Amino acid sequence: MCNAALVCSRSLNLEPNHNMNEPNKPAGGVNRRDFLKSTSTVVGATMLAGLSVERVAHAASSDQIKIALIGCGGRGSGAANQALSTYSQGPLKLVAMADAFKDRLDGSLKELNAKHEARIDVPPDRQFIGFDAYKSAIALADVVILSTPPGFRPIHFEEAVRQGKHVFMEKPVATDGPGVRKVLAAAEEAKKKGLKVGVGLQRHHQPGYLETLKRLHDGAIGDIVSLRSYWNGTPPWVKFRKDLEAQYGRTLTEMEYQLRNWYYFNWIGGDHIVEQHIHNLDVINWVKNGYPVRCHGMGGTEVRKGQDYGEIFDHHAVEFEYEDGSRNFSQCRHQVGTWSSVSEYCVGTKGSCDISGHIIRGSSDPWRFKSEKKIDPYQQEHDDLFDAIRNNKPFNEAENGAKSSLTAIMGRMATYSGKVIEWKDALNSKINLMPDNYSWDATPKVLPGADGWYPHAIPGKSITV
Repeated sequence: MCNAALVCSRSLNLEPNHNMNEPNKPAGGVNRRDFLKSTSTVVGATMLAGLSVERVAHAASSDQIKIALIGCGGRGSGAANQALSTYSQGPLKLVAMADAFKDRLDGSLKELNAKHEARIDVPPDRQFIGFDAYKSAIALADVVILSTPPGFRPIHFEEAVRQGKHVFMEKPVATDGPGVRKVLAAAEEAKKKGLKVGVGLQRHHQPGYLETLKRLHDGAIGDIVSLRSYWNGTPPWVKFRKDLEAQYGRTLTEMEYQLRNWYYFNWIGGDHIVEQHIHNLDVINWVKNGYPVRCHGMGGTEVRKGQDYGEIFDHHAVEFEYEDGSRNFSQCRHQVGTWSSVSEYCVGTKGSCDISGHIIRGSSDPWRFKSEKKIDPYQQEHDDLFDAIRNNKPFNEAENGAKSSLTAIMGRMATYSGKVIEWKDALNSKINLMPDNYSWDATPKVLPGADGWYPHAIPGKSITV
């Protein structure tokens, strides 16, 4: 059975950008209070003219930052906790929350209140529920945290930029080519408006990785000729339909069921190569200072079988080729009782590097990272973002977030199809996995068969390039 997630269009001559670390220039003539204090009503009216209109802001009597949380699951609550923990830099408050489900919002608000009561100001009239709830919450804030399941990230990011807000968004930032293109376009508009954008690829804020990558880029092991990356571990959570319907005392629509069990559907989660393995693939892109030009691979569902496990694979093995001919040999797997590793490695002409272990071997100057202070990279990425917002420093991680997301998406295309997938074809794909409309009775594009099982990709049969 053909799966729309697998199909890519022909090339439109868009190539990967190999200068991913080039800093973004801030908009000129805007001071720090201008960034912090925007009048939502004025901004909303002005933005009706389109994305190209300059952000409207005004100075105010304090530097308090207003935060909105969009997506109130576990990672969203964690990101909000980390954002609120930057209070030593200056005053801030969580002023609005939005989620598709009231129970998730209520649980998140209770958790955050227990940790940050003095910095929580989210009365019932600023608690928004439903598919369009994000628009109302974004309008009330200076900074928005986007942490819904990743399929929604492109439309939420686009709206946040349209309204002139700074953004922290979790990875991945899209689940298909059209979503990646939407994020890339909004990223450019964010640059023009001087907005700060963080992406939850926290290794970029982890001292061990920062020092290791600096040494690699300075030639510590010579020219890098091969790389390896892994996210091999045990299966994550699963929400069984019968348990959900018992919990809520009713039959769930297909849309609600898929949203509750989102990890197992590509339009929302992207498959675990996109949702988790993106971290390792992003590190390899960082090492290469660029993005792969093509890939091929294999994968399947060897052990994860059942009606509640949706359409995703339980293992992927992909070989990514970079412009200079070097290869990243990539694995990700969700299988109990197998070898587990979340790590990255590379070999150069003068030595080798355990990237995740921050160790250089075999070179004339062997090295191991040592730190006197333990840094939480999840907290550090928020500390860095809020420092950039308060002090108007260049900060926009959206482009790299989009292109590392696309790296993982093209890997999924390769394993699902068994074909060689070119970067330009993955980027220019016209296959849109998202539903045609968002409502509880809307029909997702992937549905179970008469037996209740969802279709899986069949390599060699499931794609037209």
